[in-house]
Amino acid sequence: MSTTPFEIHVSDSKLERLRQKLALTDYPVETQSDSEDSWDRGPPVSEINRLAQVWQTSYDWRKVEAHLNTYPQFLTLVDIESFGTYTLHHIHKQSARLDAIPLLFLHGWPGSFLEVTKILEDLVRGVADGPAFHVVAPSLIYFGFSSAGGSKMFGFDQQAEAYHKLMLQLGYNEYVIQAGDVGGLVSRYIAKMYGPVHCRAHHTNTPTPGEPDAATHPELHAKILSTPLSESEQKGLARTAQFQKDGFGYYKQLSTKPRTISYSLSDSPVGLLAWMYEKMRAWSDNYPWTDEEILTWASIYYFSTAGPDASSNVYYAMEHSEPPAFAAAAAYVDVPLGISRFTNDLVLLPKLWNHSLGPIVAESEHESGGHFAAWENPDAIVRDLRDMFGRGGGAYEIAQSILQRSRTGE
Repeated sequence: MSTTPFEIHVSDSKLERLRQKLALTDYPVETQSDSEDSWDRGPPVSEINRLAQVWQTSYDWRKVEAHLNTYPQFLTLVDIESFGTYTLHHIHKQSARLDAIPLLFLHGWPGSFLEVTKILEDLVRGVADGPAFHVVAPSLIYFGFSSAGGSKMFGFDQQAEAYHKLMLQLGYNEYVIQAGDVGGLVSRYIAKMYGPVHCRAHHTNTPTPGEPDAATHPELHAKILSTPLSESEQKGLARTAQFQKDGFGYYKQLSTKPRTISYSLSDSPVGLLAWMYEKMRAWSDNYPWTDEEILTWASIYYFSTAGPDASSNVYYAMEHSEPPAFAAAAAYVDVPLGISRFTNDLVLLPKLWNHSLGPIVAESEHESGGHFAAWENPDAIVRDLRDMFGRGGGAYEIAQSILQRSRTGE
């Protein structure tokens, strides 16, 4: 299968159609019970109206597009068993270091391949006394400039197969992963299906373990019962409960009837903007989003090859796989695991529960940062990966074995 260089180029006609749609938007009426800046019922009309005006009149997509095209991007064709051939858009930047470690970065929703751009240079460059990485960051199937999933349900087994085959086609027989959100679920499937032979270790900033029980994890279960929760863990459980109460409606919609909301997301750029920005704001740790960042994240979805709504299909697959994706991802996988915990993320379960996922070789906690760790706190993610794979780290020997085999051609 072929790999070809790629540059983003949105046609003038698509840009003009976006401006026309923005100009024709009908906005909801603000209710009397809403204050002008209240987010209780969702994004304030005044704020979305303001952003839409910026998007229509002064946001410079061509400048953003030119900047994105400074990153080395490619399209690679991969064959998925029983599904056919798919196009994967990806950033692929190789380190000048001969001892660099191949790393697959997998984004989530409502993010995109953009999330890797804040950590890319530091990972590729490395440090004198630490590791460097060859970084591959695809747009997931249904996202960005990759293919749509096709007429059959494109499940997480297929997602995992796609990015594993991408790494093989790029010459990386062994690799490690950093991932979060949807990408974090995919990374668990990759580890299960292709580790530890190919996927040698994986790192996540969004672990989602199930509660260990006495039948499957008797020793761990006993330890959990005898270990009091820390203050941080108590706060994490409270945040998790609040998210499930007030912030989980999107998941119920997308995992049951994604097509219903798809009409709005496909037709209305303002609808898409509000749908995404509400999560970007709520799921981050008071991150100071600029107008350009907000509109660039929305634009990647609006100009997506598969369509503005297509990413919704991954949530349907989460609940309609057998077993459901979260249950499958919570199973023990004997592939070394690193975890970064950001105390303002959405789902923050007791730390001991994570040991039901696999052999934990690196674990850290950060007081600053939310769901979009690589975007909000890139230094922390870079540092955690360096610690995990660097000298003295829990996956140092794994990194060295990858390098040894790559040198000998094994």
